[in-house]
Amino acid sequence: MENGLERLPALFDGGRLSPTQRRVARYVADHPREAPFLSSVELASRAGVSQPTVTRLAVALGYGGYGEFQKDLRRVVLGTVEEAGGNKFQAAVDEEISNLRALRGALEDDGKIAELGRDLASSVPLVVVGLRASAPLAGFFSYFAEKLHPDVRTITDGGSAGTDRLAQARRAGAGWALCFVLPRYPRETLALMEYARELGLRVAAVSDRVGGPVSGAAEVVLPAGVGTRLVFDSQTAAMALSTVLIEALSDAAPRRAQANLEDFEQRAQNLGWFAE
Repeated sequence: MENGLERLPALFDGGRLSPTQRRVARYVADHPREAPFLSSVELASRAGVSQPTVTRLAVALGYGGYGEFQKDLRRVVLGTVEEAGGNKFQAAVDEEISNLRALRGALEDDGKIAELGRDLASSVPLVVVGLRASAPLAGFFSYFAEKLHPDVRTITDGGSAGTDRLAQARRAGAGWALCFVLPRYPRETLALMEYARELGLRVAAVSDRVGGPVSGAAEVVLPAGVGTRLVFDSQTAAMALSTVLIEALSDAAPRRAQANLEDFEQRAQNLGWFAE
């Protein structure tokens, strides 16, 4: 039986494609496990064309926009799992594996992550924001960042409580806010990001894609695709990206990080926090 990957080039049959659109089509055909999980901006960058070219390709193939085109690509790629005798749970894991591959590709240029790590390390205090479904990610990052950084302030509530904590952090000297904003994008989070910029904070965001409302509110957006095969989204790639950012935070101030970690380990041993 012809599998999903073998059917992928058929998506491009029947359309009169321009030379630049063919470049996008060829990239997708050559990178079937990665391309369906890239935003239109990322796909354009990888193929060496403009973002509108990617959108025009989708329209030329009969789709209403890039979102519909991307959804069909994912269906074709992920369909290989079910055709091989797998089930929907295995298909969900396969999608997350593809998200991780896309994240791996995005991390090829590690200079961007290293630079952000230095920026976050220099911000004292460092603000971390995550509401609703993104709150656990903010908590995960903050839990470990607190072992490396002298002052991490986590905001998981919106409204006046969130804006008040932002203002307090800014008065204390905060220069950056790291925000986790995964679908669905809470208006409360976007409002906090806008307010942070009004206060003079620089804003970095971990989101599922570049573009849309998050890019309008953040100076830096780091994409990490979410799994969409089950009732609720899964966030494996975003969790991995959080760990990468924690490593970058440590690399940016290694002596401070080492001193803090040694202090933590000593207290953990003295107070018997963990079972051997």
